[in-house]
Amino acid sequence: MIKVVTLQHIYGKNRDRMAGLLKTLVENELKNLEVKVEISIIPENWAEYTLEGEDEEVSANLLASRYGTPAKKAEAGKVYIGFLQAFGEDAILADIGMPVQIEAKELKALGSGKPKQLALRFGLIPHLPVEVEIIEANKIVKARFTKRQLDTWWSWKKAATDRVTINGVTRSEIKRAIKKTGHGRDIYEIERLGLLEHAIVCREKTDGPGIVAEIGPYLKSEMGVVIGDGR
Repeated sequence: MIKVVTLQHIYGKNRDRMAGLLKTLVENELKNLEVKVEISIIPENWAEYTLEGEDEEVSANLLASRYGTPAKKAEAGKVYIGFLQAFGEDAILADIGMPVQIEAKELKALGSGKPKQLALRFGLIPHLPVEVEIIEANKIVKARFTKRQLDTWWSWKKAATDRVTINGVTRSEIKRAIKKTGHGRDIYEIERLGLLEHAIVCREKTDGPGIVAEIGPYLKSEMGVVIGDGR
């Protein structure tokens, strides 16, 4: 038996449901291996898998490689994958296994405005996966978003279409909500950002805020909107 903690954040009011969704996704990924999978939630809200069977070691390595593991310490100059947590007046907070701060002065590449305003402009919501580079690894860990991360957000903003970011739901749940509200022809695709985090890419004449208003009651998730400047 092997236990492995992965960089998969379990959050929201119905954490047991989310854990069940993650277990199903992982079982599907390991379906060709001889291994039994159980999932639990550690106090820091990461997913912990208990693996038992002939292929338990291979499975553990596969999960750690695919999803990463929470950082136990941060090193200056190193890049980490984490998740957005909160947007304050002076900084954006992210979690890489430990809290990191992205101060306002490190957000100038996103334009003018306070962190909360920038988050609103770029459709940033809690739990979206992000890539950060550590600047200082002292008592308070400070970071900046990588160029690749910033380029991704700017590509959303400069697009000819709106995007709706959403957390805590599966792709199939989003599809059902879109179908129920009759907006199937108003979107191009659903981009997968994380396991349960997505971006709905609207068509050129579709209003992103309008999509949020329509599907929101069916999903009960946090949503953000990026208004495409190319519209």
